[in-house]
Amino acid sequence: MKTILAPIHRAGWPFISLFAVFTSIVFLFAHTFGLVCLVLTGWCIYFFRNPRRMTPLGEGLIMSPGDGIIAKIEQAIPPKELQWTKKPLTRISIFLNVFDVHVNRIPCDGLIAKIHYHPGKFFNASLDKASEFNERNSVLIQAPSGQEVLVVQIAGLIARRILCEVNQGQNVKAGETFGIIRFGSRVDLYLPEGVAPQVIEGQRMIGGETIMADLTSHAPQRLGETRP
Repeated sequence: MKTILAPIHRAGWPFISLFAVFTSIVFLFAHTFGLVCLVLTGWCIYFFRNPRRMTPLGEGLIMSPGDGIIAKIEQAIPPKELQWTKKPLTRISIFLNVFDVHVNRIPCDGLIAKIHYHPGKFFNASLDKASEFNERNSVLIQAPSGQEVLVVQIAGLIARRILCEVNQGQNVKAGETFGIIRFGSRVDLYLPEGVAPQVIEGQRMIGGETIMADLTSHAPQRLGETRP
């Protein structure tokens, strides 16, 4: 119930209000269709929920920046428009469907070193080419150790608006909210060189709670297997 009755992100209130007004008008003329609109209004409220999260504390911990399923873990070059590094880094891609929480969270303690918005297309966020061609917003975070972690908000087929609520030079803490992507999207996390992911493809992430990696650890990449 805490998840269902969670607070609403402020970016959602204009949409919720619009849905509610439209539903009220439709009810005056078509009761059956009005019930359908009422369900859609409920879904809109559910979509913009912003549940409280219990973030594990610890030096070097990297938390999941979003809710969803890990679609792929691979070596990839970060977005070139960021003008950061041309070296391939471990990229963990998290796909968020329309029923996942879409509020994005800071993956680690540190300083916002750079932010770059890049307009693009709106391919299905579950596709590989989404990381390269879709509209995106890159947030580079410098951890206290000096290592840098990159999180990229990516718009999807339905998503048409990325909101980023942090500024360059701002100090942030792991688990804090920093933005939202409206209606179906993807979040890519790039780990520093030499840092191995402690999650696996197909695993469900909880933004601000699931530990994805540890900057202070030399543990190898974690493996997993499907079990009934």
